[in-house]
Amino acid sequence: MTTIDLDRALRIGLVSISDRASSGVYQDQGLPALQAWFGDALSTPWVMETRLIPDERTAIEKALMDLVDHAHCDLVITTGGTGPARRDVTPEATLAVATKEMPGFGEQMRQISLQFVPTAILSRQVAVIRETTDHAALILNLPGQPKSIKETLEGLKDADGKQIVAGIFAAIPYCIDLIGGPYVETHESVCKVFRPKSALRVKTSEV
Repeated sequence: MTTIDLDRALRIGLVSISDRASSGVYQDQGLPALQAWFGDALSTPWVMETRLIPDERTAIEKALMDLVDHAHCDLVITTGGTGPARRDVTPEATLAVATKEMPGFGEQMRQISLQFVPTAILSRQVAVIRETTDHAALILNLPGQPKSIKETLEGLKDADGKQIVAGIFAAIPYCIDLIGGPYVETHESVCKVFRPKSALRVKTSEV
């Protein structure tokens, strides 16, 4: 049986992957966008570790393993390096450290992006679980642009705020439940989490 930790803060690892940003040619946009989104979206405690690294497969693999195996992050998100260019190797590095693949996330990410641009079919984003003897984490590849990051996490809403296409974060807290992580809640105005009724807990605001 999986034990859900109701008290521990969610540990998030963020990895921005860019040759030019990591060398100082331009300012990274992925990490600030993710930090801002989580600050707006999460209503339960969370802490964050960040990495800014070049498009080098060995460096990406090392960062992912370090964040899961040593920093004990429950959720690791990468930005950048998921296209078809020769130096886009983030998916390969992610799959190399995986113990399970989670293909539904990649399918949904492309479905969301295709609502905006036809070139979304060029994206190779993947999601995986990495497990050690006493810990597990969900690792996700996201786009590098702040607008695309927000759209992917939140999904699509109409002018009245009604959800048209679900964002991927709606399923992430329950996934974290299932792999033994902390119980995560969100501000529903940003992103409404879905859990089966049997997995619901009393909201922290009601305690």
